[in-house]
Amino acid sequence: MSLLSPSSFFFLSLLLVLPLSLASSYPYKASYRIDCGSATSTTDPFNTTWQADDRYYTSGATSIVSEPLHFRFPHEKTLRYFPPSSGKKNCYIIPNLPPGRYYIRTFTVYDNYDGKSHSPSFDVSVEGTLVFSWRSPWPEGLARDGAYSDLFAFVKDGELDLCFYSFATDPPVIASLEVQQIDPLSYDAATIGNNHILVNYGRLTSGSNQWGPGFSNDADDFGRSWQSDAASRSPNAKSSIKSVTTRERITNTNQPPNYYPMKLYQTAIVSSGAIQYNLAVDAKLDYLIWFHFAEIDSSVTKAGQRVFDILVNDKNVTRVDIFNSVGSFAAYSWHYVAKNLSSTELTVKLVPVVGAALISGLENYALVPNDLSTVPEQVIAMRALKESLRVPDRMGWNGDPCAPTNWDAWEGITCHPNKDETAVVISQIDLGSQGLKGYISDKISLLSNLVNLNLSTNSLGGTLPSGLGQQSLVRLDLSDNQFTGSIPDSLTSSSKLQLV
Repeated sequence: MSLLSPSSFFFLSLLLVLPLSLASSYPYKASYRIDCGSATSTTDPFNTTWQADDRYYTSGATSIVSEPLHFRFPHEKTLRYFPPSSGKKNCYIIPNLPPGRYYIRTFTVYDNYDGKSHSPSFDVSVEGTLVFSWRSPWPEGLARDGAYSDLFAFVKDGELDLCFYSFATDPPVIASLEVQQIDPLSYDAATIGNNHILVNYGRLTSGSNQWGPGFSNDADDFGRSWQSDAASRSPNAKSSIKSVTTRERITNTNQPPNYYPMKLYQTAIVSSGAIQYNLAVDAKLDYLIWFHFAEIDSSVTKAGQRVFDILVNDKNVTRVDIFNSVGSFAAYSWHYVAKNLSSTELTVKLVPVVGAALISGLENYALVPNDLSTVPEQVIAMRALKESLRVPDRMGWNGDPCAPTNWDAWEGITCHPNKDETAVVISQIDLGSQGLKGYISDKISLLSNLVNLNLSTNSLGGTLPSGLGQQSLVRLDLSDNQFTGSIPDSLTSSSKLQLV
């Protein structure tokens, strides 16, 4: 597994889905649940409806897993895959979303659906940024059981692009997709900004088994599920750790912007010795660590009775006195950003100063910087050209033409950063001898950085658009087509044209 490999940060007790259970007061209503590969809508045992896979995808084919009885829910048994005939890049494109922040979760499974015993290698991007990498061979349990993967991302243009990029001839796969709008100020967005994707590397509940929508009747407004922290604790400290629980009401819960559920703070672990977590991460990224506490021991009645330090990678980052901060039976959260990690393990340690250390939960998110994307008007132009030129599916003209920048651009397209390196622009289109049978859209005038255009030896017709003579254009080859009409004045006045 490579950088951002799903198995490095997603819990793998994976036979249960996590449907959303939203309180009536929760103000963010935009949501989608898609049963990828299913021809009909389905309802799971939690009365969550999954819509049929009859739209939003760019191409691909459908199948079912080889052992359907191994999976509990219908949307884990069907899948969409993208064979080579669909092109190297394919997407789910969810339209008409209010601009804001979204919780996005996928279920990915192979289970030898194609009978080839070869789990595929592919990448996944969200909004033009690489987020997940799957590399063959997958671990046996992962290939058979599948994995849920989730993240938080901002959608700024009203359209969510979730795209897949295949390696060699491996077809990417997806079994289900969930998209839920959340509070745009969640997870300290005011400080961190909206130019990162938060990829889940572990969402832990202390003193409890796994719970949340799909695993229990406990709700979470964002649709988050919480994995038991037991497997992430250091073996050296487990003998001194005790679990504590309460049924008392915890205040400060289910509140904006993070809407943490009360259930999270009604259990905890305590230890008179250090509590240590060993968290798997990828090097060279920053990580947002969110700590959760509630003083649920009624014997603690004043400040100073329970005090402990938090150490991240052996650096003392804060001292915590829960009662002094919020009193008893009240939720208290604190977060920290660990920067530019140099190893693949992040250690978190709670060291008692007075009394025992206590923790209710822990979240760990990779802060993945947004990749450069194509200038919006050039995206509009390329989508118009895709339609007007009747570009075939095999060329994979889906999603952003140039992003992620570590993938190849659309076939036949060359891109480069603009002058201030804030976006990507299109400099070359080379589609000679591709069997194209349409016409040239007038939106081509929006490609203001186009240097080379080759559409030769196709069956294109119609008139040449008046905006074809971009001031940047140096080489133009439209030979061996069926164009009619006159040559636009813009071409005769272009000062940079060297070859026509």
